[in-house]
Parts: sequence; C-alpha cells; structure tokens
Amino acid sequence: MLCVVFAPTAAGPGIPEIKAYLNGVDTPNMFGAPQLIVKIIGSICAVSSGLDLGKEGPLVHIGACLANLLSQGGSGRHRLRLRWLRYFDNDRDRRDLITCGASSGVCAAFRAPVGGVLFALEEVATWWRSALLWRTFFSTATVVVVLRGFIEVCRNGRCGLFGEGGLILFDVGDVAVRYHAGDLLPVTIVGVLGGVLGALYNHVLHKVLRVYNLINEKGRAAKLALALAVCALTSALLYVTPFAVPCTPCDPAFGGACPTLGKSGNFKRFNCPEGHYNDLATLLHATNVDATRNIFSTGTAGEFRLDSLLIFFAVYCVLGLFTFGIAVPSGLFLPIILMGSAYGRVTALVLSRFARIDHGLYAVLGAAALMSGSMRMTVSLVVIFLELTNNLLLLPITMFVLLIAKTVGDAFNPSIYEIILDLKGLPFLEAKPEPWMKDLTVGELAAAKPRAVALQVVERVSTVVEALRATRHNGFPVLDRPRPGVSELHGLVLRSHLVAALRKRWFLPERRRTEEWEAREMFSSAELADKCGGVDELEISPEEMGMYVDLHPLTNTTPYTVVETMSVAKAVVLFRSVALRHMLIMPKFQGPEISPIVGILTRQDLIAHNILGAFPHLASKRKTH
Repeated sequence: MLCVVFAPTAAGPGIPEIKAYLNGVDTPNMFGAPQLIVKIIGSICAVSSGLDLGKEGPLVHIGACLANLLSQGGSGRHRLRLRWLRYFDNDRDRRDLITCGASSGVCAAFRAPVGGVLFALEEVATWWRSALLWRTFFSTATVVVVLRGFIEVCRNGRCGLFGEGGLILFDVGDVAVRYHAGDLLPVTIVGVLGGVLGALYNHVLHKVLRVYNLINEKGRAAKLALALAVCALTSALLYVTPFAVPCTPCDPAFGGACPTLGKSGNFKRFNCPEGHYNDLATLLHATNVDATRNIFSTGTAGEFRLDSLLIFFAVYCVLGLFTFGIAVPSGLFLPIILMGSAYGRVTALVLSRFARIDHGLYAVLGAAALMSGSMRMTVSLVVIFLELTNNLLLLPITMFVLLIAKTVGDAFNPSIYEIILDLKGLPFLEAKPEPWMKDLTVGELAAAKPRAVALQVVERVSTVVEALRATRHNGFPVLDRPRPGVSELHGLVLRSHLVAALRKRWFLPERRRTEEWEAREMFSSAELADKCGGVDELEISPEEMGMYVDLHPLTNTTPYTVVETMSVAKAVVLFRSVALRHMLIMPKFQGPEISPIVGILTRQDLIAHNILGAFPHLASKRKTH
C-alpha cells in the first residue's frame, strides 16, 4: 500500500535508477523524503514477512536518498536554507554524495567497508576520480564504526536478532582450506553452472518483468492484487514443501541443539517427532541470514539431503522470479546467494568422490558464482565475500570461480541491472560503444533526425515561446549574424534559462544587445540554476510577444562540438567521458550558403537500439559482430 499509494518509485531495489542517475540520466522522484520513508518501512515489512527478497538493494537506495537529502537540506518546500548547503548545490557534488550513499548502503548490508567502495567503483559510478575514492572510503569506515558500536550495545539479545554473528555475518575463518589440482574440475563446474544459471535466471526474469509491466499499467488495484497473489504463493510454498521430505534423526554430536525451539538457529522440528528435524524446514522457515548461515556451515556434509537442497533451490528460483517486480522494496542479493549456495552444495554432494573441499565452502563458491553469472560483478564481489566469510584462503579459488561465471554469463545476455534499465526505458550509455557504430557518422545520424530548432542571438519573444511550446528540447543552438550573408554559431542556450528570461520579463522594445552588467543585475546564479516550470504557466501579453529578448548573456559560448564526419563510436565515448547533455555537430566545410550547424545530438540519439531504429540495415552488422 505504501509503495502503490505514496511512493511508487520506492518499489524494487533502486540500484538501476542510481546507476542511471550517476550516468547522467535525470531520474525524477527517486531520492526524496517520501521515497526514503517508504523504502525504510516497506523494506522492513517485506523482509520480515518472509518474501523471497533481501534488504541489500533497498539499503543502497536508502543511502542514496539520505545523501541527496543531506546535500540539499531536505526535500521540496521543506528545505533548510543554510549557507553551507550552497557548496553542494551543483550536479557534481550531488553525484559524489549519492555515490558515497550507495557505497555506505552496501557496507551496512554486508558489513563490508572495502566491498562497498569497490561496488560503487565497479557497479554504480560512471565518472570516478581520486577524491571520490577516499570520500567513499571515509563514508563506509564511518558506517562500520557506527555499526560496530550498535552491535556492542545490542549484545545478549537486547535488540532482538540484531547483532547476532558479530561484524562478520558468515564467519568461516576457522576452517582450513586446502585444495589441489584435482579440485579444479568440480570448482570449474561450479563456475560454469553459475554462469549458465545466472544467464537463464536473467532471461526468465526479463520475461516475467515484461508481463508485470503490463499488469502494473492497469492501475493501483492491479498492483495490489499482484503483490497479494505473490504473498499467497510464497506462504503456500514455504508451508507445504517441507512435507515432501522425510524427517532426519538428530546426530548425537549435535547435543541439545537438535531440534531448536527458539526463534533463531538451526534444526527446525516442523512436523517431525522428538529427536528428529526437517532439513528443508530448517532452510525455508528461518530468516534469510539464518538460512545462509545454515547452508554455509562447515563440517555438515550430511546435514542436508540432496532432494531437500534441490527442492529448496527450485522454490527459491520460482519465488525469486515472481517476487521481484511487485510493488515492494526488494533486493536481489540475498535470494541469489541462497540459490547459489544451494546448487553449490548439490554440486558437492553429486561430486562427493572428487570434492575434497568442505561442502559449506562449496556453498560459498556457488553463491559467488551465481551472483557473478547474474550481476556480472567480479572485483567488488570477491572482496564482499571475503569480508562476509573472513577466510582469506578462499580468495584465489573465489576469483577463479567468479571469472569463469562472468565469462560464461556474458556469452548469453547482459547483466540483470542492464536488463532492468532497458525495461524502464532509461537511456544508459555503456562504457564501450558497439563495433558497428564505427561505420556511421554523426552527420548521417543528425540527418535522420528532425532539423534542430535554432534561435538568433536577439530573438523575438513570440519565436522563443513558440520554440518552447512546440518542442521538448532542453537546449537550443544560438546563431549570430556578424555581417549580412554570414551566419556563425554563437553557442547553446538551455531551456531553463529561456524560461527564466520569460518569467523575469526581460524584454527589449528594439532589437539590440544588452550589456553584461544588465544581465548580472537581472539574474542571480541561483535563479539560473533552478529548474523553472513550463512556459504554459506564463501569461505573456500580445504586446510583449512582439518584443525582443537578448540571449547572448544566457548562452554557453563554448559548447562541445564535433565535425559531421566523426564516427558515432567516437561521439559516444566523448559524450560519456565528459558527461554531456548536448553535442553540436558542425559542417566539415564552411561557407556563406552553408548553415553553421548540422544538428544536435542528445543521449537518446546515441542509444544503440534507437540508432538501429533509424538505420535497420545496421542490425545485420550487429549480429555479425
């Protein structure tokens, strides 16, 4: 109800939207106070309910929301007007703070400070610099110190289940890991299976999310009905499936720990007689953290049956596919970790003749492989698992598995976050352009678009208003005529600056250029930085429509320009590297009869599938490459 009614953008993990924002895409209503409140309450309720989702993705979004609100002093009309906040009132600092917030969220979720920094570097940030490295590190260090303090305060169950396990969630540091050349075969199988299963999971999830989009478009009632149906399915599967496996007698070595009668722990009795436990219920009827600890536990090769692990894997696959996409804050990390750890143990049981590594460590390798096969993360993931398990001896073999899983997964489809970005229609620019983009020039791309709307340095008010109402362009080329018969590019003016000039009624009765001091007296830097409303809100009289407005003080006279013969591949690299919003295309030859501008390119024009829509013949080259 909270997501459907108050903050629809709080549903899901929020990580794809953070990636898009840090890539230069405006993602409205993503980092405000309503999203923060709904994300916190909704994530607590969704995880507590037993749905097949995690808190890790929502924590990343929560960190980004907190960073954005702190940088602006609040949200909307309730913002604090503090002097020091003006230092953060620019896109670069806000982007840096949101990056720090995202890394802090990963640190809070996994208690992995270095992993949080590397996650921001590898997965979410597009533009990275040395100053951002120590800032994110400082943020995650602060998080882990505060977290450690709360764990100390909450010892002995003072805060419920919080703090159990200490700062390291799944500690297997006391296990001696010894592996030989013969162990490479089963470990390679774990990596290959992780890549294949991760790619298959992405493919099926893509199909499910497309169906969910059609359902969610039908309105709030459809969203609520879909979420309730998934809740009912989850409850039914979690309760019914443990009846499918027989009871297991307790090993005398377990002592009084079998079965567990408390709210946390291993060995759930469920429907079994005294002295027995249900291993499938032990996994399904525990918190996500407890289930992960159980399946990661070492020295427990006979604790979980093969059929129980297969059923657990199937149940979590089905629930993971159907839960992600409903109107609740949800994360993918922990469900994928549980699925991967299950198939890792299955692999260890099937290859028990060859597997000399502990079955619990195979579960760790399986979880890492499936995450890499689905999310295509490597460096940050290996450090996160190192900080989760506290076993440095696992580092070489985990790196080996992750590289295999990522390579296999990349052969089939993109990562899960790229699929979600595509489904949401967010124009995300990849770091590497498609090879076929070298065969297309920016001039050809501009020719396939409608002609750019250009304005004169001193333009009629009616022309400016018509251009704003007839288009949704955010920038307009400004042309100058230094002498009769000659036209040259003066620069680029933003839509918000044109609206600000109309709002201020900065009109001239005759066609003339103003002085710089006149513009400084009329406009402050804060007014020009604000995003003004639409032009339809303005009431301009017919007399004012016939007046003039001087655009030269509001124009950026040094915009980025490229020659029309440049390849689209180079243009994509330049556009992404410099974080542009507009790229002006100049003609190769200049002359009095030639327009000084060929066209203007934006982010949408450089997205691969948009280019293929305008040039279908390139699709065959794409398949060839």
